[in-house]
Parts: sequence; structure tokens; C-alpha cells
Amino acid sequence: MRKLAEVLLIMKSKDIDAVVISDPYNVRYLCGFSGGEGYLYISEKRQCMLVDSRYTIWACSECKDTDVITVTDGYYDYFNRYISEDRVNVLALEGKHLTYYEFEKMKDKLNCGKAVSLNDEIAALRMIKDKDEVSLIEKAEAIGDAAFSYILTRLAPGMTEKEAAMEIEMYMRNNGADGLSFETIVASGPNSASPHAVPTDRKLCVGDFVTMDFGCIFKGYCSDMTRTVVIGKADEKQKEIYNIVLEAQLNAIEKLRSGITGACGDSYARDVISEAGYGEYFGHGLGHSVGLYIHEQPRLSKSESMILKPGMVVTVEPGIYISGLYGVRIEDVVVIEDGGVNNLTHSDKRLIEI
Repeated sequence: MRKLAEVLLIMKSKDIDAVVISDPYNVRYLCGFSGGEGYLYISEKRQCMLVDSRYTIWACSECKDTDVITVTDGYYDYFNRYISEDRVNVLALEGKHLTYYEFEKMKDKLNCGKAVSLNDEIAALRMIKDKDEVSLIEKAEAIGDAAFSYILTRLAPGMTEKEAAMEIEMYMRNNGADGLSFETIVASGPNSASPHAVPTDRKLCVGDFVTMDFGCIFKGYCSDMTRTVVIGKADEKQKEIYNIVLEAQLNAIEKLRSGITGACGDSYARDVISEAGYGEYFGHGLGHSVGLYIHEQPRLSKSESMILKPGMVVTVEPGIYISGLYGVRIEDVVVIEDGGVNNLTHSDKRLIEI
């Protein structure tokens, strides 16, 4: 009921009489339905989840405080009935989620005085996680931690990147994960210089850095972590690069707290890498928020002006990527608190040689 009250406050502040939620992540956040299809209609008089018959049983099992309506004659007939019964003049749609065509089509078919667009107002409610949400993210992260421990026993020269990725994914699925929060990254040797590399048939070789970025979904909530290891013994340059990235990450984790901007948080790692002479090789932001979706707001980046608040959950993932050679990234998920953070990722960050 708290979430519904927050939506009603948004509606009141913008003189909106009713809202149709179409973003599946916002739908799940507000009413619990995870099916990914249908619309959530909210006004002062009603909150109902409209689905077709394929999803009725599913929706009824998950929507505890929301009426589930099985649509038989098309969604617009139901919307227009509610618009009439609720005396809706101004109706809000999630314009940022809909295509221009979809938005204009809905505006044309809905019999309200005015259709307006909500942008990030509903997603903004998801920025601060409650204790239950943090607990689910922590459980998802624990599955990732266990998967990392497992893959360390499997990595060996001759294994391909694709095989390593499959091992990680199967372990997570077999140990509580409901799915993957994103496509697993396993990048070895020169491939690791690409931050979002796709696993290939390249075989791991002695002397390779191997960067593994992976996460899973547990009861809707995502995990995310990255570790970089060496096949065989690391040379002095690899040790230097790795330790710079590790120092940058540890410095950021130590200094992150509520009350600072995302740009300030980014600088805690970026300055360490820049002062070591590798600033040009750290091209992406330090992190992003994590929740029902893997990339949420706010972010830790040079341009992020939003103030971090207690309960926000963000990644801390600095990296150095040298084209043609290799890359290193280390990533944890942390909860922003007053005066610091709570790190939900517990895997070893010392340079591991396999």
C-alpha cells in the first residue's frame, strides 16, 4: 500500500487523475506481477492489473493488493470504461517506455480529456531499496560469489571463453538463480580490453588475464560482479595494472556515502587511476544502480549530479583497458548508507593466479 500511496502523491502533484503503467519493471515493483505483459491501471478509486487469459492465474498468484482483470474485448474498452467511471480528465502514460507510435495510438484511442507522459517518476520510486529488496539483492549476490568460487576450480588452459561462461551460468541456475541479470562476459587475453566483450571460442592461454562479469536474478532482483584472474603467473606489468584498479576500487568503497553526488563518487576511483597515469584507459563510469533491472539510476559517473541517498544500491567497477593487450575490472555491489556503504559482494579481490 505504501507504493500505491507514493504513486497517488505523484499523480496529485501533477494534477493527474489516472495512470497506466506499461513498463514491466514498474509493474512488478508496484503490484508484484512478473509476467511482463499487460497494463497496471491506477486511480484514486481502483488499482487493477489487466492481462489476457494466458496470464490470469499467474497474476492472481502474485498481485496481493491489486485486482486482476482478464481482458477479453481489448484493453482500450476496459481503459475507457474506467476513464468514464472514474471521471478521468488527465490520464498519464509511460511515454519513456512506449514508442512514439504506441504513445500516439493510445492517446488516439483513449476517451480522456488529455493524455500526458510520465518519464522517470515511477522508476525514481525504485531508486531507494527497502530492507526486503536489499535482502533479495544480497541473496542474488551470494549466488554470484559461490559461482566465482566454483569457476576458479574449473578454469584451465584450453578452456574456451564460451565454455567458462556456460559453467558460470549453469552453476548459478543450479544453485537458486531464477535467470541471468545480463549476458555473461568472459573475456581473455586481448579480448579483455573490451569492457563488454562477448564470449568467443578463444581458448584460455597461460599468461592471460581473464575478466568475468556476471550476475543472476533471485526473486526478481539482480546481482552483478566482476573479477579478473590470471591463467598461470602474472608478470610485473599485469601486477601493476591489477593493483592500480584494486586500489581505485578500494578507495571508492571506503569513501562512498550518502550526501555526495554520483560524480563525486566516480572521482574517488577515477583520480587514483589518472594519478597512476592510466586515466585515458578508464573510459566508462564507475558504476550504476542495481535492482529489478540491471542498469538503474542513479549512476556513478563524471556527469551524474544526483545526490546519493541511504538505500541506493550501486556497483563499484573501475577498470583499465589497453587495446591489443588486456583489461582489468573489479566490481562489487554496495548499499549506500549514512557515513559509508555495506558491501554485498564478498569474493576475494586479491590477484588470483590459476
